[in-house]
Amino acid sequence: MRILLRSYKTEINPTLEQIQKINQFIGTCRFVYNFYLSHNKEVYEKEKKFISGMDFSKWINNVFIKENPEYLWIKEASSKAVKQSIMNAERAYKRFFKGQSKFPQFKKKGRSDVKIYFVKTDAKTIIPCERHRIKIPTLGWVRLKENGYFPTNQNTHTIKSGTVSMKAGRYYVSILVETKEENIVNSLNNIGIGIDLGLKDFAICSNGITYKNINKTVKIKKLEKQLKREQRCLSRKYEDYKKRLKKGEATRQNIQKQIAKVQKLHQRINNIRTDYINKSVSEIVKTKPSHITIEDLNISGMMKNRHLSKAVASQKFHDFRRKLEAKCKEKGIELRIVDRWYPSSKLCHECGYIKTDLKLSDREYICECGYHIDRDFNASLNLRDAKIYKIAS
Repeated sequence: MRILLRSYKTEINPTLEQIQKINQFIGTCRFVYNFYLSHNKEVYEKEKKFISGMDFSKWINNVFIKENPEYLWIKEASSKAVKQSIMNAERAYKRFFKGQSKFPQFKKKGRSDVKIYFVKTDAKTIIPCERHRIKIPTLGWVRLKENGYFPTNQNTHTIKSGTVSMKAGRYYVSILVETKEENIVNSLNNIGIGIDLGLKDFAICSNGITYKNINKTVKIKKLEKQLKREQRCLSRKYEDYKKRLKKGEATRQNIQKQIAKVQKLHQRINNIRTDYINKSVSEIVKTKPSHITIEDLNISGMMKNRHLSKAVASQKFHDFRRKLEAKCKEKGIELRIVDRWYPSSKLCHECGYIKTDLKLSDREYICECGYHIDRDFNASLNLRDAKIYKIAS
């Protein structure tokens, strides 16, 4: 018997009263997050001292709210959600101190992804979940739009924690489930797979399967064209708003409606790309290879190229690697990571000669030994047979 942690996310269908509560609690979590950032900044400038998230949580509950009764609405939200927002802000500060990220920024209403956190309090309590609904603390029973997606057997599946979020006017719940499963030995093939990620095609596998670039399809191009029009319309509404603001007769209702249109298109495009990545990863893992080898791409460096940054971002290479790691770990497949400086494209798979003058425009690999093959397929073969690599943890 083995214990696994799996996450599930689906859309919910809350009532009007629940929507008001969700929006209120999201606003509370955003306020507390920003308050912790600003308060810590002020204290550090005066006393050169950093306040931990736990100390700030005690101060805001025992001192600040008592001295300022007008902020009692903070306690209306779930205490776990408020404390989690504070700890997220503390984590952002610590990442900055370690040099892993930039200085934490304030979360802005309507733009930042703020979530309501909930968790089971102890070992005896459970978070009830049925086929068509889930019971969330402070919200009660909330209907699910996708029936039967969440596991409901409490003997083998236990909901440890979860979050409620809102994006583009739609509400979602994500849960972390502890699953008890019997140890199953997966029979794997003796042949490995090398995967070369690119911009012309999304992924070229050494077994001959090529996953096309989803961003070149008619559906995505049509949606991006529609998005461009809606963004242009939004920009014009802002310009008109500035002119009417000077006359004292400005309102933002039309701007908010247009923002919702733009957000929905962004969400739809993102959902199509994510769905394509999920299906691609699932198909690759179903072949049951002994190992899968990918390259450690420098995504942040590739994004600095202004000619390719949009194409690189739309491919979502980081999401692909993250989901591939999770699937390989679940199925017992070894995932090998090859160094980014490994000459997978320049190396001849037949004789081992390294073609140093290979250009990006050269789509065919022609070696002096007479070996002629597609450039990306040659790279996937070299990745499959690479001898120096790291195993993903």
